[in-house]
Amino acid sequence: MLLPESLFDKFGKIFEPGQIIFCEYETGNDFYFIQEGHVKIIKTMANAQKTLDVMEQGDIFGEMAILEEAPRSATAIAVDRVRVLHFNRANFDSLMHGNPQLALRLLVIFSTRIYDAKRRLQILLLDDLQAKVADVFLMLAEKLPENMSDQPDKILNVTADDVASWCGQSLADVQKVLNHFVRQGKIELFADRISIKNINDFARLVATRRKSAG
Repeated sequence: MLLPESLFDKFGKIFEPGQIIFCEYETGNDFYFIQEGHVKIIKTMANAQKTLDVMEQGDIFGEMAILEEAPRSATAIAVDRVRVLHFNRANFDSLMHGNPQLALRLLVIFSTRIYDAKRRLQILLLDDLQAKVADVFLMLAEKLPENMSDQPDKILNVTADDVASWCGQSLADVQKVLNHFVRQGKIELFADRISIKNINDFARLVATRRKSAG
């Protein structure tokens, strides 16, 4: 969803390539809606920086600052020239009163984004790479249409590179895991999709790893 360009005069802000928009652990009371460009979200884990996501036109980031008073959970960096609408508590309250329909649409996006962020963090917190990959499969399967929810076989329209990004791991390491699952007959790997033979196999793997870690 893109917001009206007229709002840029009031709420607009521009970031240049490589510019840090905000840093992990710093306090914040504002969030951003991307009108143009890409923003990389990174988090420090085990003394290494992991890419959580790359946001693009129409995406929101930093929204947790509006919903709860807590330090930033990640760092946001402009990948290219980025044009955003910049909201804080004060002007967001004004937006909600002045344009309630638009505010409602933003709140729906908030709820989806919060769930997605927490779901991806669950993946990153797993220590075992096979479990990380399996949990990516589960996350993607959760987003499939309802008429496919009862089918154990799933077609995920993603690439190995996509899976590596969600795992926060190198493509080479993730490719080894995918090839292992292929040899086991659990998946079929194509250039533009992954066919899961039985998603329940991966659900059991992730549950076992989480239980042992706990």
